[in-house]
Amino acid sequence: MPYIDQFFEVLVTAGASDLHLGEGEPPKIRRHGEIIPIRNEALTREEMAFMLSEIAGETRWTKYEETGDLDFAYEMDENSRFRCNYLKQTHGYGAVFRLIPTKIMTLDQLGIPAIVKEFGHLRGGLVLVTGPTGSGKSTTLAALIDYINTNFHRHIVTIEEPIEFVHSNKRSIITQREVPEHASSFPTGLKAALREDADIVLVGEMRDLETIQLALTASETGLLVFGTLHTNNARKTVDRMIDVFPSDQQAQVRTMLANSLRGVVAQLLLKKADGTGRLAVNEILVVNSAASAIIREGATQKLQDVLVSGKSQGMQFMDDTIWSFLQQGTVSPHEAYMKAIDKNRFRAFLPPEDQGL
Repeated sequence: MPYIDQFFEVLVTAGASDLHLGEGEPPKIRRHGEIIPIRNEALTREEMAFMLSEIAGETRWTKYEETGDLDFAYEMDENSRFRCNYLKQTHGYGAVFRLIPTKIMTLDQLGIPAIVKEFGHLRGGLVLVTGPTGSGKSTTLAALIDYINTNFHRHIVTIEEPIEFVHSNKRSIITQREVPEHASSFPTGLKAALREDADIVLVGEMRDLETIQLALTASETGLLVFGTLHTNNARKTVDRMIDVFPSDQQAQVRTMLANSLRGVVAQLLLKKADGTGRLAVNEILVVNSAASAIIREGATQKLQDVLVSGKSQGMQFMDDTIWSFLQQGTVSPHEAYMKAIDKNRFRAFLPPEDQGL
């Protein structure tokens, strides 16, 4: 049994999501959003080097020593897989491990609105699942891919860094490719998918111009492309997609995006008021002719009107969703205020001592 597994076992038993290891610091876990140490004693350089190199293997360890960064996935047992990120920091070695549930939850179990299933029925276009780091984007996307896998005969290619949720073929064929093990980069993997008779491509991260450009082109040629971005709502997502491009190309990109974007699912995790964990809160944009026209003309501030007026089509505006959870008492006024876009709407609900926030 690798030395590091003892720390992973503490994490699993505690129901935590992440393990943080840093040279010169005690090991810590993140549980329901809070970071807590799991022993008093700091990690030494020797201890860190031994346990990190043991599970990385010689080739990966050499790469990490040279570059200071490394991403891969590690399987402790059939129930526990971890996304591993090695880094170098002020005091030396560091690493963060995210527990990847091996059982893929359904969209219903996650409490994701039913309209999201409709994105799985599409035969082409671009669907973006967005949110800050640790907001459950990968979990929601895995559930959506599993929904397609259960109900449709499709060839789904995923390009991930690293592979998180492992899918087995049900009705669909799923080809999972890891960057840089199986494809040297996201753009390379995306280009290859165009030649792999794919119906659907999942791009783990759309972080640069080339990837975004290829995703737009692929979605225009009849592929259904799912991608992720680190944006908090639909408006910021559309802005980010366009702002990546030089200004002389932006008008053309707006037209491409207006034609190919089918939907945005933005996600935040809010702490439950009763302290039993966190829940996903979504903003959902279904791109209809009104939204398409707004994107084409670059007036993204008007998207809020589309979200609010599109309730009957399954759309949700983030602040309205947070508001409904606050009204039900599911989240606290403070949590609602901290995560809302329009803070003024929620300020009146804060206790007097928090009014200065």
